[in-house]
Amino acid sequence: MESKNKIRIVILAAGKGTRMKSEMPKVLVKLNGKPMIRHLLDSVHKSNIDEKPIIVVGYKKEEIMKELGDKYQYVVQEEQLGTGHAVMSAESILLNNTDNIMVLPSDHPFISPETIKKLSEKHLESGAKITMATTKLPDFEGWRSAFYTSFSRIVRDENSKIIKDVQFRDTNEEEKKITEVNPIYFCFEAKWLWKKLKTLKTDNDQKQYYLTDVIKIAMEENQKIESINIDAHEALAANSQEELEILEKLIV
Repeated sequence: MESKNKIRIVILAAGKGTRMKSEMPKVLVKLNGKPMIRHLLDSVHKSNIDEKPIIVVGYKKEEIMKELGDKYQYVVQEEQLGTGHAVMSAESILLNNTDNIMVLPSDHPFISPETIKKLSEKHLESGAKITMATTKLPDFEGWRSAFYTSFSRIVRDENSKIIKDVQFRDTNEEEKKITEVNPIYFCFEAKWLWKKLKTLKTDNDQKQYYLTDVIKIAMEENQKIESINIDAHEALAANSQEELEILEKLIV
């Protein structure tokens, strides 16, 4: 029997990325001369958390698999029904094979190996059902404007406990003003996650299964949710050509 890894990494790379206005899969769009997903994979490799991370592919999956080769495990999300559905696609590989699952989006190229390790360590030490990275911004001005419509907001109670994650399109006017945002870097306790993914609903304006909805489930169950704060630079994503241009200017 295969020995369990403490944490396996799942990378979400199935989307088309329609806002990028390119027929190429978004993850293969080049940033500083290298496919965006390779920046992330370099950090994953240097973190030494998972020797063979799982990549969830969908749109033009053959192109992605050809580009990346056989260093990774691949699962196919046949229909792009949201981030929660994408992680569900990996259940066949990971069920009973790991105690914890880290989920990273493929279009966030600036996350560092140190942040991946910090997220992992915080999760293993805390015993939380969910550990997540968040970014606290001073404002949405300048290059930080890229966060305004693309990132969900983190809502905390008076004791700084995370109680909700709200997709921008589902926010009210007060929630739009919140400057703590979610780049979707998560660690989950695996057994709990598989059960809760099956309960997700599509009662949102995109009619998709949002991975972030498990935060609400954890809160309702009074489960432990932990977080680490990361630099805004590491949270940036490229969802459009305009955002890609911002990343090109900021790359170090």
